[in-house]
Amino acid sequence: MQSRRRFLRKTGLGFAALAGLPSFAFAAEKTLPPGVVITHSPAASGVYLGSPGIAVLPDGAYLAKCDEFGPKSTENSRAVTHVFRSADRGQTWRPVARVEGMYWASVFVHRGAAYLLGTDRQNGRVVIMRSTDGGSTWTQSRDAQSGLLRGDGTYHCAPVPVVAHNGRLWRAMEDTMAGGGWGAHFRALMMSVPEEADLLDATNWTFSNPLARNPAWLDGRFGGWLEGNAVVTPDGGIVDLLRADFRSPREKAAMIRLSLDGREATFDPATGFIDFPGGCKKFTVRFDPLTKRYWSLANWVPPRHANANPERVRNTLALTASTDLRHWEVRTALLYHPDPLRHGFQYADWLFEGDDLIAAVRTAFDDGEGGAHNCHDANFLTFHRFRDFRDLTAADAPAEIQSELSGGG
Repeated sequence: MQSRRRFLRKTGLGFAALAGLPSFAFAAEKTLPPGVVITHSPAASGVYLGSPGIAVLPDGAYLAKCDEFGPKSTENSRAVTHVFRSADRGQTWRPVARVEGMYWASVFVHRGAAYLLGTDRQNGRVVIMRSTDGGSTWTQSRDAQSGLLRGDGTYHCAPVPVVAHNGRLWRAMEDTMAGGGWGAHFRALMMSVPEEADLLDATNWTFSNPLARNPAWLDGRFGGWLEGNAVVTPDGGIVDLLRADFRSPREKAAMIRLSLDGREATFDPATGFIDFPGGCKKFTVRFDPLTKRYWSLANWVPPRHANANPERVRNTLALTASTDLRHWEVRTALLYHPDPLRHGFQYADWLFEGDDLIAAVRTAFDDGEGGAHNCHDANFLTFHRFRDFRDLTAADAPAEIQSELSGGG
């Protein structure tokens, strides 16, 4: 019990989060997910909540975003992204914008302005939008001069980091032009732009060559790669660290190397696959200058769930770390629910804030209205503050899986 109290103190969870919940959650019969609820969409609506993102504005306010997917959404025609703002460090949130024509977007701040960078629909065109009023209004991506970065072909992505390095901004992307359906059709690439350039002008952007997967890799069990992270390596290079669709208890990530001009992507299957806890699902990696470590929030699979399909075990959000990008350890489990079928804490987008991590999470959880459709089709967007994250250990994990964290990688 003492370690559980310590976990709640460090993560900032518990009933103090009630201040941020919409009115539906105050009824006694409702079940509250952990964290602060930013928004909710019941499964019966046929609209699910995906692609969480978070950014901190120059004035200290937070922006969070998510998009709509599911059978009653417009994800296949003109997708919808919702933007929310918090002026009290994530304790309460209010909606500030409904953005049409934006999907799977990263939200980030560059030179005082906020940006959304994604596609205009599921497997759509590459688009970017800018806001100069704290996320309330956004530019429209009508042509190559106003944010339509790639108008030909079909593209895929997720809310992944936009990283500044060597005078450029870097962002991983995939196209879906390899054929063969989900997994097989993804070709990994990197897009980049000079830091001082107009980000809305397509001519300023460089796209690397796209790389398709080889189905023979990983003993013929490699389904594809997607949702990559732009990461600066310890030796000053740049890589695309991707989710690998490899349905094995020993999950993998794939590491593609980029030339520093952003034009050439290369992959060596002999060295490019690494053991990565949670690598079969989307993860976000960022570098911490204070500890000289890379950190990630990922859906590690506890041993008790090892016989399930690892791609659909999303009920555990783990904090993992590495000093070299190749060897990863599970430091602790931040969020857990014993049921992996209809509960998930996934697609976490997060940032460092002093000694804390702040995160927006796509959450599938009970809501008093039938709960989530399944672990994938999330019904909540939630905010979390994980306090003193560098000090967290297995003793801070939920009690029922503390013993499983040793050797959890």
